[in-house]
Amino acid sequence: MCGFIQRVTDSPAVIALLEEVGLQHTIPLFKDEANQSNVINFYPAFGRVATKRITNLIVNHSKGIDASWWFDAKPNGETLEIGERTTFNARNIDSPYWKKAIYHRRGIVVATAIGESNPSRSGKGKSHYLMQPECGVLLLGAVYRIFSNGAYSCAVVTRPPIDGFSKYHEKSIPCFLPHNKDMINAWLQNDMNYEVEQLLATPKLYTDLRITQVKTFKGAEPTSSSEILSATDKA
Repeated sequence: MCGFIQRVTDSPAVIALLEEVGLQHTIPLFKDEANQSNVINFYPAFGRVATKRITNLIVNHSKGIDASWWFDAKPNGETLEIGERTTFNARNIDSPYWKKAIYHRRGIVVATAIGESNPSRSGKGKSHYLMQPECGVLLLGAVYRIFSNGAYSCAVVTRPPIDGFSKYHEKSIPCFLPHNKDMINAWLQNDMNYEVEQLLATPKLYTDLRITQVKTFKGAEPTSSSEILSATDKA
């Protein structure tokens, strides 16, 4: 995960999916968000800017939090001081550093697009790819921390790349979550369970993605024709 998430807040698909997977009690949060902005672009807290947060990170069936997108942090007054350890992704989840969060503090990011990058084939710089679901919305697995001052930080869970996806990001794939009520219930439980273990061990793509090489993620100006990366599991 290279650090870009977009949410079109007034997309009817967002509301429809929340209802489908049993998260209907969070819908007012997203409707309030849509009243403020119809598109939100999320970036990690590079530069140690704690206000770079993922909003409405779902942590249970009725609650969303606003969490600085950088797991390594500590409380500083009413906000956070961002640490130097690069932790906007949780990749090596077998590490003791991530164990408590991956076992007990899992959340869900609702996205209508993500951005990934790979070294350019020309050998100069990187190629940037905007990934949008052909139909609906993406659900991304995340972990979060709670601090003594009431602030939160978070990281997007990533897994080893799968066939096809490594063309666009060779190091990892976001932990996509299936649009399945039982699986969402298991992910939001405050423990480790078989369903979550299996999901983490066998990363999949549950939605066809339209992938477009772009100059910048925010500008979304295409530099080539779009391609379709087919889902590996339609569940």
